[in-house]
Amino acid sequence: MAKRSSFSLLNSPFSLFLPIRGNARLYLFALLSIFSLLFHHLSAANTAAAHPDFEGFDAEEDEDFAHGDPISGEFIPPLRSSPPPISLSTPTPESHRAPPPPDSDQSQIQSPPSDQNPNPGSFVYWDEDEFEGIPQNLISPNENQVTPDSTSAGSESDSSSDNNTEKDLHSDSKVPKKLGSYSVEIACVSFLIMFAINYFTGRKENENLALAWASKFATKGSIFDRNFSLLGVGETEDSPLLLQEGRNVFKFYASGRRFCTGLLATMELKSRHDLISRLYDMVVPCKDEITFEVYMNDDAMDHVVFALARKKLAKTMQKEVRDLQRFAGLVNPPNGRKWVPEELQVVSESKEVAGDLITDAVLDQVFGDKAYEKFGKGFISMHFSDQYLGSNKKMLVFKFALPSMNQMADMARLVALVPYYIDLIGKYKLSSQARSKTEAARSKVAQEMYKELQNARQDAMQKKKAEQRRKLEEAEAKLSAEALRRKEAKERARQMKKAMPKMKMTKGH
Repeated sequence: MAKRSSFSLLNSPFSLFLPIRGNARLYLFALLSIFSLLFHHLSAANTAAAHPDFEGFDAEEDEDFAHGDPISGEFIPPLRSSPPPISLSTPTPESHRAPPPPDSDQSQIQSPPSDQNPNPGSFVYWDEDEFEGIPQNLISPNENQVTPDSTSAGSESDSSSDNNTEKDLHSDSKVPKKLGSYSVEIACVSFLIMFAINYFTGRKENENLALAWASKFATKGSIFDRNFSLLGVGETEDSPLLLQEGRNVFKFYASGRRFCTGLLATMELKSRHDLISRLYDMVVPCKDEITFEVYMNDDAMDHVVFALARKKLAKTMQKEVRDLQRFAGLVNPPNGRKWVPEELQVVSESKEVAGDLITDAVLDQVFGDKAYEKFGKGFISMHFSDQYLGSNKKMLVFKFALPSMNQMADMARLVALVPYYIDLIGKYKLSSQARSKTEAARSKVAQEMYKELQNARQDAMQKKKAEQRRKLEEAEAKLSAEALRRKEAKERARQMKKAMPKMKMTKGH
């Protein structure tokens, strides 16, 4: 049915005005496309046959170029006889093209007689440097009369130049760029690779160091296992011993001992996972530190303020730590008794407390001259106080330096100081004379603190009143003259009423 409808549409011319249905639209569109392509091809072929040497010129322009203007009757002379040679600075494959081969008919065309001089008012229609495809019949005879030797030489030079150009292009494309041009990228990528490698290796080193300490002092049968009933952060035996709070911070908790509610050990290691911190540590060395904080019971610690550290650190603590600044002072070594080495300094509330806490056992084990050289290298400070700042006022704080993983046994005597001083402070009682001095000092400090609190409250009240007064003045400044007059009259009446004597009326009998 579709073939029949298409056949009737092609044979009857009146069917074009009828509505087209079905596949007839597709057949009609295909036929029109074929006719348009044929017409376009024939027109292009006719144009090329009429003017084979020109590209983009009309027929009228060709006649004007060849014969001149027929209306004016003037003869247009040919181009200048000796055009300047064309030279290319940088030959490229696109611009280097060979001249078209001359036809046999065009080579026989004779030039005009030489006695006809060109008209000075004539116009040169094109330039050889700008156009391509110039017809051969308009070129001067001097250009057509080329010797075979020059032609062969020119072709050889052209071919050699083409070969050189291709070689240069291939050589330029094959030569790689220098590594110096990627120096910034190479440096950045190298730094990132080093940072990533250092991050994983440094984190692993810190974890291994913390585990080495825990396996030495917090496992079954160790010193903390013998002195505390519960180790680790959980309540079961399978709970982890260490709690990692950062890449270089690890914590250990123990509880279940007399005189104290618990112990918290905090290991602050070097930032080995950070490449910049590792480089800074090479310039300014620092140590891996561990801090033991023992929270004493309220009834298990007497009035004690004591500190022991290296001389420079002890002076800094006495000036900056609040309880040492208020209650304690530097203690000179006593005469006729063993004392700590010269590198250390004692800060205490009284000489009695200092002498009672630095016992002979401690001097023999750690703080003696010979023992300190061997076992006291990792000691940093000790601080005992019943006036400690924070939620727990009665605390014992020990701070030591951690050795390497293979030398963890060197700090065994320093760690043994923790349970020793827990028992010593828990059992220690001041004499009556020392107690009276410490109580007087604490009452004086309490009064000073009360005065400071009162002064702070008064300052706060004065600031509040000044702020209210300033707000009232700003509000009065915004009032109008009439409102301000009414307010002044009201204030004057209130003052007069306040100044009048009070009269009491009694009922007469």
